[in-house]
Amino acid sequence: MNYSEKEGKQYHIQVGEGDVGRYVIMPGDPKRCAKIAQYFDRAELMADNREYVTYTGYLDGVKVSVTSTGIGGPSASIAMEELVMSGADTFIRIGTCGGMQTDVKSGDVVIASGAIRMEGTSREYAPIEFPAVADISAVNALIESAKELKQDYHVGIVQCKDSFYGQHSPETKPVGYELLNKWEAWKKLGCLASEMESAALFVVASSLHVRVGSCFLVVANQEREKEGLDNPVVHDTDMAVRVAVNALRRLIREDSESNS
Repeated sequence: MNYSEKEGKQYHIQVGEGDVGRYVIMPGDPKRCAKIAQYFDRAELMADNREYVTYTGYLDGVKVSVTSTGIGGPSASIAMEELVMSGADTFIRIGTCGGMQTDVKSGDVVIASGAIRMEGTSREYAPIEFPAVADISAVNALIESAKELKQDYHVGIVQCKDSFYGQHSPETKPVGYELLNKWEAWKKLGCLASEMESAALFVVASSLHVRVGSCFLVVANQEREKEGLDNPVVHDTDMAVRVAVNALRRLIREDSESNS
């Protein structure tokens, strides 16, 4: 059943078949969509509803889109589900994160190969034993893109949570003992950074048999702060966006070559 007031449009994101490309960049912040769309040719605003803003344009002659997801797994999973129903099958999530290893510095880019499922959305798609992993072709495209742009980057596991302040002030929470102990475990296991969407997107993508990768700007690193290391706060996501756009170009080219 489609609950949308507009026939042929998805209920939340308000786009339908033909409105979006096969390839979609997914930022969290709706305000980032217009900036990302500037990298497209002939970009047009397709929809603006709730936290979901969509622009569609072209990269190298191929239709592509950008759709915001809002914050967290529930809204991100809705966006992916409805984009897939509208014809998309390849996604690059671009966002921000907080570093966890001391060599992950502000301004670096983190490329997620997998995610810790410390959130709730993915549990409604797969048992907790099922891993949240990125599509390998998307990961490789992001790595090659970062190299080409000479951007400092890291590849590995990220932690996904549902509570921003559960990370930043865990001691104030009734379950702070658990949050703090698990944070230390993730660090010892080499987890690179913390964010809020990838685990859900990776598992939803597995359930829908579509491709997704994620890359993030490191805004800051609270572990570096604790150790008295340099830790500026960086807000400019442009380099992470460029890494994502360039990676999408690579995937488009690879797909074209494999189909020729």
